Amino acid sequence: MSAIAPSSLNPASLSANRPPPAQAAADYSLAVPQDARRALARGWLWLGLLALVGSGLFSVLLVLSRTPGVNRLLPAADFFHVALVLHVDLSVLVWFMALGGLLWSVQGGERGLRWGWSALWICAAGTLAMAAAPFLNAGEPIMANYIPVLNSPLFLGGLVVFGLGVGVLALRSLVAAPRLGLSFGGSGALGFGLNAAAVATAIALLAFAWSFVQLPMSLTGKAYYEILFWGGGHVLQFTWTLLMLVGWLWLASACGARMRLSPRVTVLMFALALAGVFVTPWAYLAHDISSVEHRSMLTWAMRAGGGTAIVPVALAVVVALYRLPLAQATQHPLRAALLASILLFGAGGVIGIFISGSNVRIPAHYHGCIVGVTLALMGLVYHLLPALGYAAPKGRLAVAQPWVYGLGQLMHIVGLVWSGGYGVQRKVAGAEQVLRSNAEIAGMGLMGFGGLVAIIGGVLFIVVTVRAMRAKESAGTPGANEMVVQ
Repeated sequence: MSAIAPSSLNPASLSANRPPPAQAAADYSLAVPQDARRALARGWLWLGLLALVGSGLFSVLLVLSRTPGVNRLLPAADFFHVALVLHVDLSVLVWFMALGGLLWSVQGGERGLRWGWSALWICAAGTLAMAAAPFLNAGEPIMANYIPVLNSPLFLGGLVVFGLGVGVLALRSLVAAPRLGLSFGGSGALGFGLNAAAVATAIALLAFAWSFVQLPMSLTGKAYYEILFWGGGHVLQFTWTLLMLVGWLWLASACGARMRLSPRVTVLMFALALAGVFVTPWAYLAHDISSVEHRSMLTWAMRAGGGTAIVPVALAVVVALYRLPLAQATQHPLRAALLASILLFGAGGVIGIFISGSNVRIPAHYHGCIVGVTLALMGLVYHLLPALGYAAPKGRLAVAQPWVYGLGQLMHIVGLVWSGGYGVQRKVAGAEQVLRSNAEIAGMGLMGFGGLVAIIGGVLFIVVTVRAMRAKESAGTPGANEMVVQ
């Protein structure tokens, strides 16, 4: 437990005009190091951005393959499935884990930096192999939940290499984590949340390995990968949720908000989510991995642990932002990303309540939740760019980007929910969708239009971020060793 620890503020790095201690207790911010750890954080940022670019290219093909009329000009279902595999794995698995690597590099100490760089290069090599597989050695697309795959040696080898890199990253993050203290300020609460996310990642990898050892080799195809990825995939949802909650609190403070949610209560919420993670070994010991009881226990843990922690944090952030004036131009993109994130994640959660059967309401649910995490991480990227040596994103384009991306995704999932009400099946495209009525066609048309708008929003994020990264580093960076990003 010593690794699950808050980071401590360096009093020397605080500016003279900071609020008194009583007010600063709810100031959720972390000190960004200005030493070798910053270079490592920048490396993870580049990996995440490249993954988003690759995911965007595949998402264009993916949306076109499901849009009525346009899909007639494209190859049929296999084309859609190959694009879907790469889109999901790059935009979720690689992008989220790369941003986790960035945040763990910022929060952790200098211990094990070589291992941090090794993790980055191993993950990059695995990502490159997966992205190249559709063009060199595609294989059969298998639409397993959480981690869809291409059944080819190049893709599967790249996925294994990426997993090894994540293992090194999680281990280094836990070793370099600041030690546990008894007093929790805002920075300590964020540090606890990030360390809990690292623990969740390590347990997810353990679950993947556990399933691999227990699975009979006679099992093949989708059934094999569905069981293989079910346990670890559930645990990874805790990692993404914890990273998002850290992002919400950090962005709210960066906008000048003062949360009524105390750091101690925040730590309690993070600890509740972490407790849900530790249900995983129990599920493996108590039930066979192919049993309904095993799947149900993991699902219950995710809802009870992760779900319960989200609502108090979201309410505290929304209340704190209500009628809050924004004093600086750089705060506007952060607030846009934060509010759009809460909106999309909330929409995904509400849709999940009404899921019945296997139709496109299921991807509507997880699209909303995943996009909520993505927007929170996008906002953190905007916020951390100056501390990483780049310019701060500002201007109309930076403010519009989260809303364009968020509203496009909202139209996308509304179209899916609409079509799901008519029974349109998930993970199919083209003629396989069997759109029988004008209402079904309209719903999937709205899905396609929203997807294209979201793609534009994703491209705008890359444009805004790269513009800021190309700008020269500000000469007035405070602090010799670290910079407090509020």
